[in-house]
Amino acid sequence: MLKKLLPVAGLLVAICAFSEQAMPTHFDGKTWWNYVKVLADDNMEGRDTGSAGLQRAEAYIVDQLKLAGLQPAGTNGFYQSAKFQSRQIVEKDSSLALVREGKAEPLILGEDAYFNTRVDLAPEVQAPLVFAGYGLSIPEKNYDDLSGLDLNGKIAVILTGLPADIPGPLGAHYQSPAERWKTFHKAGAIGIVTISNPASMDIPWSRMSLSRVHPSMALADAEFNETEGEKIALTFNPASAGKLFEGSGHSFDEILNIAKDRKQLPRFPLGTSIKAKAKVEKRNLTSDNVIAKLPGNDPELKNEYVVLSAHIDHLGIGEPINGDRIYNGAMDNASGSALLLDVAASLKKSPEKLKRSLLFLFVTGEEKGLLGSKYFAAHPTVDPKSVVADINVDMFLPIVPLKVLTVFGLAESNLGDTAREVAQSYGITVQGDPEPQRNIFVRSDQYSFIRRGIPALAMGVGYTPGSPEQQIFKDWLTQRYHAPSDDLNQPVDLSAAALYEEVIRGLMVSVAQNPERPQWKQDSFFRRYAQATSK
Repeated sequence: MLKKLLPVAGLLVAICAFSEQAMPTHFDGKTWWNYVKVLADDNMEGRDTGSAGLQRAEAYIVDQLKLAGLQPAGTNGFYQSAKFQSRQIVEKDSSLALVREGKAEPLILGEDAYFNTRVDLAPEVQAPLVFAGYGLSIPEKNYDDLSGLDLNGKIAVILTGLPADIPGPLGAHYQSPAERWKTFHKAGAIGIVTISNPASMDIPWSRMSLSRVHPSMALADAEFNETEGEKIALTFNPASAGKLFEGSGHSFDEILNIAKDRKQLPRFPLGTSIKAKAKVEKRNLTSDNVIAKLPGNDPELKNEYVVLSAHIDHLGIGEPINGDRIYNGAMDNASGSALLLDVAASLKKSPEKLKRSLLFLFVTGEEKGLLGSKYFAAHPTVDPKSVVADINVDMFLPIVPLKVLTVFGLAESNLGDTAREVAQSYGITVQGDPEPQRNIFVRSDQYSFIRRGIPALAMGVGYTPGSPEQQIFKDWLTQRYHAPSDDLNQPVDLSAAALYEEVIRGLMVSVAQNPERPQWKQDSFFRRYAQATSK
């Protein structure tokens, strides 16, 4: 059953007063929401990477960019095409089993575990399992879960999370798929089984497993193959994870109790093997980033760019929930793409003589693993050394009044200091990531820029830990994140959206006007990427 677009009067939109905060001068939230209504309409069919719905959404974006007076900055007008390989598991021809003492115990795909097709899976694998704790190796903290383990030819089992004494951004970096596999591959492992910690799961297993047969993607060019040699990747249901630990001398409950206090986990052979058969259908396709620029007017600085980015793709049409198959992605991330359009329009209405140029980047393939931004960062349509900063907007969730702003990457560069100054000028409290276990710092497109040495951050409407607002966010993740109910019929605080837009615009303008480039902090781990690219 397809949803019908509700009339504006029927939308559950909260238009709240701005209390005692400074009033936004460029935005009212309404124009932003009008863009969201188009991008998240059923007509866009969930904007899956490479789909006709995404193409319609991007054509609309290009029309709006032209109306805002922006110039094309792609390789083909406003577009930059990238080649992808789509991979889809054929479950009827695939299977999983645990093998213990020569006896095979079948696992139910979708109920016990599922294949991760972002990895180029081997057709058949059988190998012993080794529990590797959090699966982290962090030289900067002399921390290594792999130390002393024999992983050669084996499959590592890991629990998501990190110890309490590991800073969130650093831990997030080493939990990224590329960095994690680099460590395991060097140790001789052939695959990874990931168990989500129930305490930090964004969405319930029942919804996670629904998407398992939906195609995933990889960039087709070999330069982007960051998991070469990984023959098997599984996500395991924590409710079934006890099966993995039987006969090992440890229980999964024991592991969860230790993880509850974020202490280092024990590591040990599990005394069982995984036997897997994976049939994967593959096809090639292309999808586009959309890129526009607003030139600066300083004779020198106009050759440098401040990037404002957001992903336009979402999950498309998938398994039905309550009869609805369209995953509209209103907050994730029509909201961010709409913000870029709204900011571009505001710069035409209230022109500012900016020294640096602005680049508006709408990327594809974020939901497939940050693929569009990864491609752009590797093959920018401007001089790579001319990009001074990326401000990324992804699912900023204006579902409560904006009193607290969460800045991911707050302490890593002076871009965070500027964001704090702009937000505080509107009476907004600023905080870093209150839930580092969720790894948000590496889960959106700013990370593609960070790995190229470019200072970057993302921000969202936040909450004070332990407050009622925190429960509102938790409920949103449980009920709407990556579900068809992330649609146009949900409560939205237009005043919070407007105020957030003002902060983003102010930050962007501040960076564009400052003669000095944003810099990584001296003690930031990510500074090394800038040093590497400057050589």
